[in-house]
Amino acid sequence: MSIPTFIRSYRAAAAISAHLIVAFADAANDATVTAAADNLDPLLGTTGKVGVSNAGDMVDVTLGGLGSVTLGGTVKAGDALTSDANGKAVATTTAGDRIIGYADQPGVADDIIDYFAAPGVIGETV
Repeated sequence: MSIPTFIRSYRAAAAISAHLIVAFADAANDATVTAAADNLDPLLGTTGKVGVSNAGDMVDVTLGGLGSVTLGGTVKAGDALTSDANGKAVATTTAGDRIIGYADQPGVADDIIDYFAAPGVIGETV
């Protein structure tokens, strides 16, 4: 049995590598995406197995279900994941940090792991 995912294509504002966290580049004016640059960016999800080389190209972004992400540091299974300066996932417990979801397995920097997509903000309830 496979776990369903929700994947949507977005226009890239710049080149984006595979398995990186993306954020809206200019949410006020368009819905293009770019590699996330920090824990407070409007995080959306992660790119799939294929990134894009040029601005204007369409890139698939995992928005729900299980996705894959490149790590920027050590994480444990169950850790909440946010973005570092390079669009890689790092663990967080800091209130106010935006997250893409929770690690489904442990790993170290530059590993590609599965995560459960559950976008949100640490310390806020909905």
